[in-house]
Amino acid sequence: MLLSIAAIGLLAMTNVSLAAGEKEALVDKEKAAWQSFQDKKADVFRKIFADDYQGVYSDGIKNADGEVAGLGKSDLKSFSLSDVNVAFPGKDTAILTYKVTTQGTMDGKDVSGTYNAASVWHKHADAWHAVLHTEVKAE
Repeated sequence: MLLSIAAIGLLAMTNVSLAAGEKEALVDKEKAAWQSFQDKKADVFRKIFADDYQGVYSDGIKNADGEVAGLGKSDLKSFSLSDVNVAFPGKDTAILTYKVTTQGTMDGKDVSGTYNAASVWHKHADAWHAVLHTEVKAE
């Protein structure tokens, strides 16, 4: 009986450790997405998205190709993420919510500011890909 309790405790600690590692990896992926956008690395940026990705913004809904097309219209000078939270509603799905502060333009218009953002990532064949992203300017 004592051995069973110890085994269950060890498994629970392993799951917590794996979840923490997965959280860090997903935050790193989110930051890498922003960095590849800033650096206008279209090939790297495109690999982040699942084939059925959707981006939801005030100016419309974009698929992965639409997101990549936005690289040519943007000039992201800087970005920083804060208040990042990662939740796992399932073992292969993660939801990231955070604030992102940016300096830059889109279509020549200043879009600098702080935004509330969310991304949904899905794990398929041991690889995480973004399936949804949205952001809204904070008041």
